[in-house]
Formats: sequence, structure tokens, C-alpha cells
Amino acid sequence: MITLSALLLLALPSPAPARLAPAGLAPSITQDDEKPDKREEVKELLDTFSGHVKKRGDEDLEAIGIIDTLLKEFPESGPKDRKEIVSSLSKALKEKRREDENGVRDNKLFLAVGVALGEMGPESTPELMGWIDHKSHRKDLALQRVLILSLGKTKDEKKGMKALMDLLIHKDAPVQAAAAEALGNYTHLDQKERKVPFEEILKVLNSVSNAKDADLTDRIARERYDVIAAPMITTLQALSGADVRDPNEWRTWWNKNKKKNWDEQ
Repeated sequence: MITLSALLLLALPSPAPARLAPAGLAPSITQDDEKPDKREEVKELLDTFSGHVKKRGDEDLEAIGIIDTLLKEFPESGPKDRKEIVSSLSKALKEKRREDENGVRDNKLFLAVGVALGEMGPESTPELMGWIDHKSHRKDLALQRVLILSLGKTKDEKKGMKALMDLLIHKDAPVQAAAAEALGNYTHLDQKERKVPFEEILKVLNSVSNAKDADLTDRIARERYDVIAAPMITTLQALSGADVRDPNEWRTWWNKNKKKNWDEQ
């Protein structure tokens, strides 16, 4: 079982665009009503986790250790226990944490929760959607990135994918970039369905690229483009199977291939 520390490393921004490998055909956790349920050991873990969380940050490392254990227990649990695990992790995001002298919040527990929920779909999908852009964590862009990437990992093909597409036009470029990267989890969809997020990403990429080119002195436009371009291009490559990099070339490619069967090219 992959550790929480490794998952946190995977949530870090990619340094450059790269072709994504095809995603799996289903979320990492599958439903299995025959798994043991309402186990006493799970209840004890959740009680211990809650106790650590309520110590105002003094025992967050201990709480993160419990999350590691819960990650191992989740796939072996029945539906009631899975629901309780997700609910308990989500409740931890309601807590407040101290800020240092520079106003930077201690968010290590929140990041760990966000990453773990990405491994707990589909149960975690509504919880993740509720915390993305939530007023309590809106300014924490590192946490927002983790929550968005985790929503993508659930591979929810209805509400989850739509929520990610809606975030493509967010005012914060890191949120846009994370949403585009998260949509790279949907390569398993039928090519007709893949074309929907593809077109939405391309619209935003072209718009931001055009704004950058229209005024070379516009530092804000340049910075937004620099943040979103790599993840958007990477996901366009993954969804389409095409090896194109320039935004203008992507528009040409789309006009030529949008009605074709991408899986036969």
C-alpha cells in the first residue's frame, strides 16, 4: 500500500508537460459489500484520530500516522466503515490551525486528509467537492491543489468531472492548472466523452495564450499562462493521444480532428 508521504509527493506540481499514461478503468477503490463492516478496530482508529485532531495542532503528526493506517483499512472495509472513515477525515478539515509570524498556516494535517480522500472514491467525491473553494480554505492554494487533484483521482464521471471543468475558469491560476491536471484522470472514457473536457481546456488555454500575446508587457497575463500552460497541454495530449505542444497548433488540430475517431488514429 502506498504511504501517505508518497502520495503527498505525487501531489506536487509537475515541472514540465509530459505524456500521461492511460488511467485505470475504475477508481482505485472498488465497492465490495462483502467486506467486514462496523469493525471495532475501525471505530477505535477513528476515535483516536479524532482525539489527536482536537489538540489544536499539537498532535497532528500522530493524526497523520492514523491516516496512514486508515488508508490501509479502507479497501478492506465494508460500506458503513468506508463512509465513517471518509466522514471522519472530512470533519478534520473543519478544525482551525495556528499561523506563524508570517501568517502562514500549519496545514500539514489538511494536506494529508486531502491526499487520503483521493484514495477513497467514490465515497469521498461529495466531501472533496464540498471543500474545494470552501471559504475556510480558499486562500490555501496548496490545499486547494491537493483537493482538486484528489477529486480527479475519484474519476467521478458526472458531478466530479463537471466540477473540475467549472474550475478551469477560476480566478486563481493555480486552481485552473490543478483542474486541468485532474482532468487527465479521465483518459479511460469513451473518446466522445473525452472530447468534452478537451474542448473546455482548449478554450481556456487559447484565451489565456491570446491575452498573453496581445500585450507582451502584461505581466499578469504572462504569469497566468506560465502556470496553466504545462498542465493543460499535458492533459490535452493525454485525452487525445496527439503530440502537440503549441496552443495555436492545438486549435488547428482540434478543428481538423474534432469529428474523427481519436482511438483509430
